[in-house]
Amino acid sequence: MTTTATTPHTEVAPLRWTLDAEGRLESIALIDQRRLPAEEIWHTMTRAPEVAAGITDMIVRGAPAIGITAAFGVALAARAQVDAAPGLTVEALADGLLPVHKLMAETRPTAVNLFWALERTRALTIAPHDSAEALAQALLAEAIHIFEDDRARCLAMGEHGAALLPDGARVLTHCNTGGLATGGFGTALGVLRAQHRKGQLARVWIDETRPYLQGARLTAWECLKDGLPGVLITDNMAAHMMQRGEVDAVIVGADRIAANGDAANKIGTYGLAVLCRYHDIPFYVAAPLSTFDWSIPDGSLIPIEQRSAEEVTLVQGKRIAPEGIEAAHPAFDVTPASLITAIVTERGVYKPSALEQARDVS
Repeated sequence: MTTTATTPHTEVAPLRWTLDAEGRLESIALIDQRRLPAEEIWHTMTRAPEVAAGITDMIVRGAPAIGITAAFGVALAARAQVDAAPGLTVEALADGLLPVHKLMAETRPTAVNLFWALERTRALTIAPHDSAEALAQALLAEAIHIFEDDRARCLAMGEHGAALLPDGARVLTHCNTGGLATGGFGTALGVLRAQHRKGQLARVWIDETRPYLQGARLTAWECLKDGLPGVLITDNMAAHMMQRGEVDAVIVGADRIAANGDAANKIGTYGLAVLCRYHDIPFYVAAPLSTFDWSIPDGSLIPIEQRSAEEVTLVQGKRIAPEGIEAAHPAFDVTPASLITAIVTERGVYKPSALEQARDVS
């Protein structure tokens, strides 16, 4: 007998897992976010290299979801090694997981939640355990905990962030920061979900988010599933909507936040922050404390992933640019803290100038 699990009340989530009758991990399944909204396809995975490829190839994306998935990848590897070698020692399993941690760490360089989750699983491998089986089960429990804890953090962020928005707010968001990018509910989109549940959200302006179209494909899909009042716009319409007075706030997520509050997020975010400053519109970032990288003083040290030029010259596999043209694709940009009105976390709302308070509770 097997059981398939996610959190029972998740509206949308990127990952499921299957346990055998003894509660051991058999497989995980990732919804293919590249195929949404046209098709809802789940990929079942039983090996760590499959999971790593799923992260690199963007079957799963979104900083918290990447960290969750990597933790399950380590748990899958531990289960496979224990099952393949009866009598395996704890020390041998810990050594065997070193290349797995390295493999996962090399999948996406910008999202700090990935490294945060891997540090948690790595810490378990050096803690005392009675057997390799016990370590494998501890890694599974940690992966499930990271998943469920992330949704709890998102729910808390939703409440804190919704308190910042006026009644009848018309809010613009960029990329996808919903259940698909997290353990459920979402970061920036979770704030908008919380506002909607209070009956106080008038409109969600959804940036399409070129070149990967996470807004058009994923955020629009989530808004329809959850009944949010979403309106899709192309990225270059944002300034027009602000000029016409139709945007009350902008809220985005983040993949890494430096100690001074500089925030890396999907390419195009920095431009929105500049527009907000000109039009006197509040610009908010919503991210769990696991997204903060206290080891770097500012955003100039955040690595920016350079992705394939084909993601710019092709859309859904169809060429839109002439053969032979070069294309650049920095996947993220960095918004200076000076342009951020406030950062919403699960512990509360912080001004970038007062982030030491957030560091004290993280």
